[in-house]
Amino acid sequence: MLYDNSADVIRKALRGLDLAPSAAANRCDLPEREVLTASRNPASPAILSRLATALHLDAEALTHLDHYQAPNPTLDSINRLELPFDTETVNAWLVDAGGGEWLLFDTGDGPEDVRNQLDLRGIGRVGVWITHSHGDHTGGLPGLRDIMAFLAGPEQGEILRPGMQLQRGHLNIRVIGLPGHCPGALGYVVSGLPVPVCVTGDALFAGSIGGCAPGEPYRQALEALRKEVMTLPDEAILLPGHGPATTVGSERKANPFLASPM
Repeated sequence: MLYDNSADVIRKALRGLDLAPSAAANRCDLPEREVLTASRNPASPAILSRLATALHLDAEALTHLDHYQAPNPTLDSINRLELPFDTETVNAWLVDAGGGEWLLFDTGDGPEDVRNQLDLRGIGRVGVWITHSHGDHTGGLPGLRDIMAFLAGPEQGEILRPGMQLQRGHLNIRVIGLPGHCPGALGYVVSGLPVPVCVTGDALFAGSIGGCAPGEPYRQALEALRKEVMTLPDEAILLPGHGPATTVGSERKANPFLASPM
């Protein structure tokens, strides 16, 4: 299942644009109650299409979002660790770098959840990469202290910055900046697998993006995703912080934020 539905997307767009429901209603000649309803529950395609114009979203993508099934591509060398987070789940991604070296992107929320998953797989050493500092992505660090080969991220361990490139096993990891949802957030473009892979953290979900503060953070998020992620090949696999994996090509068509001509 997708992490966000059309109502979530509308709320995120309203917030990012700093647009009151009444103002959005005026933009698309709808009663305010229709905008409020659509921001709480999936609405009809006709309502969504009109709202998309007011919110600078792609109308076709928004009207089809509640029926969108992300491709959820798989590679033998990538494992999704879907970990508990309140009433939801959060992803950590475990990647085989070859030669017995394992890379872990984010660590989940609970202090022992990701460690338990690694123990079940017999993995006793792992390099840890953090996308951003929110607790549901860093909460598992205490349980990994004795098995971390290294720790790297925007604020943890080896401090990484956009543009850096690091080699781990047979993989090259290029650091990209994905601000907006969280200041200083990073993504990781991994080369050396059968297709390019990009770990997006909470910057991008299948069919949506991470929630952003109004104004500049929202604009930064969209600009960074278009520049750093959507320029990757269509077959590139995207590994988000929540929800299923997807591909660049699928998001070009189905993500209301990124299919937008804005």
